[in-house]
Amino acid sequence: MSGMYFDTIVQIEAWGTEQEVLDHCDEMCEYYEQLLSATIETSEVSQINNAAGSPVTVSEETADLIRTGIRYGELSGGKFDITIAPASSLWQFRDNEEGVMPDPDELAEAVSHIDYRCIQVDGTTVTLTDPDAKIDLGGIAKGYIADRLKEYLKSKGVEHALINLGGNMVTLGGRYDGSDFNIALQKPFAETGTALATVRVSDKSVVSSGNYERFFEKDGVIWHHILDPDTGYPVENELDQVTIISENSVDGDALSTTCFVLGLEDGMDLIQSLDGIEAVFVTSDGEVHPSSDDLDLTIL
Repeated sequence: MSGMYFDTIVQIEAWGTEQEVLDHCDEMCEYYEQLLSATIETSEVSQINNAAGSPVTVSEETADLIRTGIRYGELSGGKFDITIAPASSLWQFRDNEEGVMPDPDELAEAVSHIDYRCIQVDGTTVTLTDPDAKIDLGGIAKGYIADRLKEYLKSKGVEHALINLGGNMVTLGGRYDGSDFNIALQKPFAETGTALATVRVSDKSVVSSGNYERFFEKDGVIWHHILDPDTGYPVENELDQVTIISENSVDGDALSTTCFVLGLEDGMDLIQSLDGIEAVFVTSDGEVHPSSDDLDLTIL
């Protein structure tokens, strides 16, 4: 199955299954995009953002994912914040050859409305206590959806599958021949498909975040899409990429962004404090820093 959702290409390879199972995966992607996209006017996230602080009743899935976003806000000390939307909406990271920058005063005003603690979730009712706050689940939605797709394939008896949501790689079991999947890590700023390293995994999620994914260059400076919630400007900390290897892709999604914002030292400390999570950090000098020797990592 291949389709275009969440502004990215979605590909699913599942061995030994019916076409209708893959068709349903397609329908699931469509369903979740309609719930969770901040750019679709009718989505549940847009309804919350347009409610100016009034309570909005949403699906269990949306409420569940927002709760997860809040949890990662707490875990990261606010370095991962799903209310980043007021700032991120002012940047233009695609098709910006002129290098148009946000107005500094506008950006400062936007940053004053970034605070995940203004989100209240009561059952399936979501309220923003700051009427000017806005939610953007872009940092965790793909991971959440990949987990749901894996769950569904498993329920249909699929034992071997590879789910790719625009770089969020999720493996169900190993390859059909019994070997592990060999997942390539993109070399930052190189042509797409150029690998820096590979990691062998089975039944795991591999998610990368990097400053090379969406950016524009102005006066020799790279302005990229991973923003610091404290300033509204792109993070500057000598990192080019963070890859997270985890059981659940939603965790990998949130942690890859969180660790990129935290930087090598604090990010590594966080990963080493968590059970069952591994990471690979790539610094701007091209050095590769794995979180442990347990990873089956090959540097190319």
